[in-house]
Amino acid sequence: MQELLVDFITSLDGYGAAEGWPGWWGLEGPEYLAWLDRQPERDYTILMGANTYRLMSGFATESKASASDEPMTDEGAAIAELATASKVVFSSTLKPPLSWPNTRLISGDAVEAVAAMKQDGTSPMSTLGSLTLCRSLLEAGLVDRLRVVVLPVITASTGRDRVYDGYPDVTLEMVASRTFDGRLQLLEYVPTVLTGPPGSHPAS
Repeated sequence: MQELLVDFITSLDGYGAAEGWPGWWGLEGPEYLAWLDRQPERDYTILMGANTYRLMSGFATESKASASDEPMTDEGAAIAELATASKVVFSSTLKPPLSWPNTRLISGDAVEAVAAMKQDGTSPMSTLGSLTLCRSLLEAGLVDRLRVVVLPVITASTGRDRVYDGYPDVTLEMVASRTFDGRLQLLEYVPTVLTGPPGSHPAS
């Protein structure tokens, strides 16, 4: 059985991004970037939805076009590295062939497809953005690990993409934690989806 990791980067108040702020809210540091460069999940198959695909493939195209004109940023390098990764996009609106290298399109039900990939696939998987996809996979009980990197910023005025809106109740068993650069907090959990408050219904 292949592992599925849901991976988020959020502000302290649970936003996945904020208008006018740079990637990682400009708070990434050398320790965190070094960890990104050597984490074993770099070899996982990356799962995403159509909106994340359009956003990230657009960034990749822009980064490639400007690479010869100015030094590549840390964010640009991270996006460029995604080109070599195995990627799966779930969408009923995108049409093949997809322009981003090493990307496979699945137009059918994402939950059914991921369940089959966990059972019969040859690679563990992790998500990239794709809040709706992640919520569906969690609700279906397919997520083995939930990892959140919390950045020390509150963006209540400019924040967008609230990560946990629409989620069911979930208990989290912490299996790892770490602080990067004295300010970024990594929290890693095994999630259990609940059908109601603890004690009122059995866990699913």
